[in-house]
Amino acid sequence: MPEKVEERYQLHELLRRHPADVADLLSALREEEAVELLRRLYLRRAAAAPLGEMDPEEAARLLAELNRDEAIHILSHMDPDDAADLLAELPVETVREILSRLEARKAQMLRALLAYPPNTAGGLMSPEVLALPPHLSAQEAIEEIRRRAEELETVYYAYVVDEKNRLLGVLSLRDLVLARPETPIEQIMNREVVSLPAEMDVEEVARIFDKYNYLALPVVDKENRLLGIVTVDDVMDVMREEATEDLLRVGGIPAGEDLPLDPPLLSVRRRLPWLMGLVLLNMSVASLVRHFEGIISHLAFVAALMPLIADMSGNAASQALTVAVRGMALGVVDWRDLPRILWKEIRVGLLAGLGLGLQIGLIAALLWRKPLFGVVAGVALAGTTVGACLTGAAIPFLFKRIGLDPAMMSGPVATTVGDLIGISLFLSLAALFRAQLA
Repeated sequence: MPEKVEERYQLHELLRRHPADVADLLSALREEEAVELLRRLYLRRAAAAPLGEMDPEEAARLLAELNRDEAIHILSHMDPDDAADLLAELPVETVREILSRLEARKAQMLRALLAYPPNTAGGLMSPEVLALPPHLSAQEAIEEIRRRAEELETVYYAYVVDEKNRLLGVLSLRDLVLARPETPIEQIMNREVVSLPAEMDVEEVARIFDKYNYLALPVVDKENRLLGIVTVDDVMDVMREEATEDLLRVGGIPAGEDLPLDPPLLSVRRRLPWLMGLVLLNMSVASLVRHFEGIISHLAFVAALMPLIADMSGNAASQALTVAVRGMALGVVDWRDLPRILWKEIRVGLLAGLGLGLQIGLIAALLWRKPLFGVVAGVALAGTTVGACLTGAAIPFLFKRIGLDPAMMSGPVATTVGDLIGISLFLSLAALFRAQLA
């Protein structure tokens, strides 16, 4: 195995590549090959950076295959926020043993990070922050930055703090370099600091970064004491993970990530419970159709348009709920905006329904040569579109209001309700004009 890995991947070439590229390679290898390659990287003191670029769960799985001394050495050279994310995926006893054997300062730093929930600014931050006292001159500040540059993960801004580590201001490196050497930094710092409370949810953190376009933002506690920084690359990781989770929830996979090459039984365990629940939900549509069996048997041509009516109602509901869920995710709408959103969707449904109704009415009249059937189909589809738009817009807010996940729950419920509206309206109108249509 060692010779094969050495020969296949030319380790000396890998050492010249970016850690993210090496991380991709580790992810693509079979586990035993990835562990062997990680050991070879460890021997060349090059394992920490690639592990920090990997998904924490995957990195923890590889690290657990190394002996404890190797694992501790690698963790001691990782950036604190990446190391904390990795440790959070390991068993508690393993974490305790590793922390007890790490250098005291590093262990204390990691314990502090692990104390914050992972979905908060505190769980996302790096404690390696450049904090300076206000009495330093610009020249002294530059010398201090040079002295500490190697121990810091990133240096985008310097933060000015008082003797109790309370945040006073932020100092851009551009202003610092352009200032006269003797100028105190408290005269050139920006006192209007955008900061993140340690308990802030990561989705709100991402929105603030998107709004202000900063490269990094400071994290503070309730006394405004500086704890660390969150950098834009960490936020990008969060946004990607949130987007993936939302996509999986919309697709009805709430039990964890489902990858294309996962074992079939694992995918079945994640998908089957949700599919079985949808069977029960859709029994309401089957019960409705059963109620109109007499109409369908008497007017067989009515059944031909039922799938179309149901499908179009589901599509209209899906469009409305997608807009609503996205607006909620971006923070641009909330429960108070629901009346305005519903009024908008009524108008959208009326206009779209008018166009769809005319289209299907004309097609139905020509195909079956029954003008009245065209009217029934057109009115049903128009009314269905209005109802589906209202349903799709309202349901995400209702689920959010009662504490359920709108991204996961809204789609199936909205499409089922849309089907019920469409089919019941269509079959009810067909029953009303049964004699004339026959």
